[in-house]
Amino acid sequence: MVEVGASEKPPVCRMMDYGKFKYRKNKKAHEAKKNQKTVKLKEIKITPRTSEHDYQFKLKHITRFIKEDGSKVKVTVFFRGRQITHKELGKVMLDKFIEDTKEFSVLTQEAKMEGRVMNIVLEPKKTSVAPAKKVKSETGSEADSDDELVTMPQEEDKGE
Repeated sequence: MVEVGASEKPPVCRMMDYGKFKYRKNKKAHEAKKNQKTVKLKEIKITPRTSEHDYQFKLKHITRFIKEDGSKVKVTVFFRGRQITHKELGKVMLDKFIEDTKEFSVLTQEAKMEGRVMNIVLEPKKTSVAPAKKVKSETGSEADSDDELVTMPQEEDKGE
């Protein structure tokens, strides 16, 4: 007998083979890990004076990273030498990326300066996914069909 709901009133126990219980628990953990999606952060580096052709080239990369890979993208503008005096040019470049990718991405981190670098982070728009349905057994509980649920009666105080 294995106690599966210790915090519930009355406590819930299940009659089962403990080895089988551990095996199933490990299998579920393995499946959850296998189906887990890892989100990567890709980085695109530009300068405030990046030409139009180079901008389009970088935009294609951002599109591929977000749409196909499902990765987040960090767009970084480097200021060299005296370019730092014209931070507004870097902000214009970042705003242009935001505007061109707004149909398939969301701005996660606003433009912020870190030394001679200005960054933004873009991530894919969320798609609605239907939640998985749980299978209910004949008793109406959400348990495996071959396991039997047993509820333990609470001990009552007998006042003598």
